[in-house]
Amino acid sequence: MNIPAREEFSQFIRLAVRWGDCDALGHVNNAKFFTYSESSRMAYFEALTLEDPRFFKDYGLIVASTSCDFLAQLHYPAELDIGMRIEKLGRSSMTARTGMFVEGQAIARLSTVIVWFDYQQQKAQLIPDYARRWVRAREVVAPLE
Repeated sequence: MNIPAREEFSQFIRLAVRWGDCDALGHVNNAKFFTYSESSRMAYFEALTLEDPRFFKDYGLIVASTSCDFLAQLHYPAELDIGMRIEKLGRSSMTARTGMFVEGQAIARLSTVIVWFDYQQQKAQLIPDYARRWVRAREVVAPLE
């Protein structure tokens, strides 16, 4: 398993773990990691909505699959630093890599395949060239293509 390193991410958000995120055993419920990852993806692509007002209205991204490798338990209270990057650009999909850190220690690694999707026609589309350029320009590690 590849442990994420902070240096591979240029996009970070910080989230506080909430008491309600914990389960009966006192650690953060595994489903919350997917919610945290979703928040990082939305923050990553939020800037694209400023450049393309139709993004997330007429077309945008949908999740095709997601997985998580849990590297350490997470307890309340904690501040999460969540890094997100595009690891791979395909024809109509991309793979997002999320790394979650507490005080510099990697606690989770997520992989999410997201598809460029036309909401009106309800079908996948090729990732437009402008979106590819936009992703490439913001990554410190070039996505595989």
